[in-house]
Amino acid sequence: MIKVDLTIIGAGPAGIFTAINAAQNNKNILILEKNSTAGKKLLITGSGKCNITHSGDIRDFFNHYGKNNKFLMSALYSFDNSRLLSYFNQHKLKFITNEQGKIFPESDKAADILEALLAECKVKKIKFNFNSAVEQVNYDKKKRVFIIETAENIYKSNYLVLATGGKSYPKTGSTGDGYEFARQLGHKIITPQPALTSLINKNKHLINLAGISLKNVEISLWRNNNFLQKWQDDILFTHQGLSGPAIINYSRYFKIGDQLKLNLVDFKNKTDFENDLLKKSQQYGSLNLKNLLKKYQLATRIITEILPMAQLNINKNSAHLSKMEAHKIAQLFCEFKVDISHLAGFNKAMITAGGIDLTEIDPGTMESKLCNKLFAVGEILNIDGDTGGYNLQAAFSTAYLAGQKLKDYFSNN
Repeated sequence: MIKVDLTIIGAGPAGIFTAINAAQNNKNILILEKNSTAGKKLLITGSGKCNITHSGDIRDFFNHYGKNNKFLMSALYSFDNSRLLSYFNQHKLKFITNEQGKIFPESDKAADILEALLAECKVKKIKFNFNSAVEQVNYDKKKRVFIIETAENIYKSNYLVLATGGKSYPKTGSTGDGYEFARQLGHKIITPQPALTSLINKNKHLINLAGISLKNVEISLWRNNNFLQKWQDDILFTHQGLSGPAIINYSRYFKIGDQLKLNLVDFKNKTDFENDLLKKSQQYGSLNLKNLLKKYQLATRIITEILPMAQLNINKNSAHLSKMEAHKIAQLFCEFKVDISHLAGFNKAMITAGGIDLTEIDPGTMESKLCNKLFAVGEILNIDGDTGGYNLQAAFSTAYLAGQKLKDYFSNN
């Protein structure tokens, strides 16, 4: 049995940064990683460019983590985006910010972020055991130590950090192992589901619109004919259904069987659009319906695909448009219905929603409320952010708090 002061399961950014912040002289810190190298998922973030954080005011960050955003208050204010960038600046890395406020390494290489972290680990003598998949975790209450078993070794550790990530991109090693370890230690797991992912719907009307993108579309979410919420953002029609920020960032709220209603025109409601449509049909009576609808900045493909759903001929003369027909058109274009057949799975989801129940974790330290000296950081927690660097920021910020608390423990023992 190998004795360790601190064991961290998972060599992603959250696990590594926890170790860096916890490191103290003469403390034996070990990171166990099932892969042959560290940071496998980090290296593919942002298509390999690593969107590490966002340039926005840290107060705005809380609008990008869904309903569990308050949990991150201590973490984000303790270690915000400016402190994260400053840390890497000290390691000779420079950054660039794009038009959307996303921040990347100047080199556009995620590998530079990983190399900086690993270099710091070397300085602080943090050890790694690769190809070491953890099989079981237990807590010896009498001796107050964790017993961590791999195929090769058994470790006895005074402190333990779960930094295994979620279930997204399982080829990188994120296969949900950490959830079982948390359960073994008494924690409740909120059912994991794909997040930051696209919507699958094989409706031929959607497939025929593949490649069309729309800006600032108003979307409402319905479940069992009950309205849930409304938002506006960009969408992209794909060969499988819908994508784009309006879908990806809100996929955490979707359930199979839900329905989306898309407002494809620049009117607040269908009544206003219907009235304007009747007005324009008289003003431009010589136009057919297809050309009349082009007056509303609608793509021709959208018109020719959706208008027939109202059982109307796109070549019908606008002057002959009846109030009932205008009502049908308004209904279609202001509330274009898309059923959620299912979401793209964990293989394509950027992150995982669900994870360790946040009510069982101290938000000021990331320490378990149920098991002393156990910590959880990063994606294994039941919180997920929008695209734009918010998830990596949360990983570093939660790791910072855990590391600081562990450092305090080490200093007092």
